[in-house]
Amino acid sequence: MESIHLPVKDLRHEYGNRGLHKKDLHPNPFQVFVEWFKEAKVSGTIEPNAFFLATATPNGHPSCRAVLMKHFDEEGLFFFTNYGSRKAIEITANPYVAATFWWSNIERQVRIEGYIEKTSEEISTRYFSQRPRKSQLGAWASMQGIPLPSKAPMEEKYKQYEEKFEKQEVPCPPYWGGYRIIPTTFEFWQGSEARLHDRFLYLKEKDTWSITRLSP
Repeated sequence: MESIHLPVKDLRHEYGNRGLHKKDLHPNPFQVFVEWFKEAKVSGTIEPNAFFLATATPNGHPSCRAVLMKHFDEEGLFFFTNYGSRKAIEITANPYVAATFWWSNIERQVRIEGYIEKTSEEISTRYFSQRPRKSQLGAWASMQGIPLPSKAPMEEKYKQYEEKFEKQEVPCPPYWGGYRIIPTTFEFWQGSEARLHDRFLYLKEKDTWSITRLSP
């Protein structure tokens, strides 16, 4: 059998000496997230709203994938997907998730943990109506995660829905909609020199947030 080898052990990025201090952190982690997100956006990061969503089955088997955040406020973090997808099935069985944003341009990472719930049908429908038409049709054509013999059947299905909804608005599929992650913890990580990175954990305690520095 041919040996597979990736020369990765020598890959190393030296982080800057930007530093992050507790006294400079806003007591509200939602506000810190907004400030960091704005900085990631202007830094040129491609899709700064992309994050890694980790879900798990009831017996602890995890899965992780990149999704796009579509809204953020003090009610939580919102994204949209097919309700028949693997992540949706796992969310139904185990409503606790973790999300990770990695913004390499500014050497920052944000980790969020919490529980998750479906958005209202009204929110899902309103967001769906704002999507590009091709994305709307794609939501009808794709049964996310279902095995396919080739791409052709999905492309044919797309054409069928394109004809079906010609000259009319594309409605939101009944199996498609939004989720809201309600954070219970935030962790903000800032890369620093000599691997002495700065990490701060926000933990919700009733109606307030505690802030703790963590060793990197």
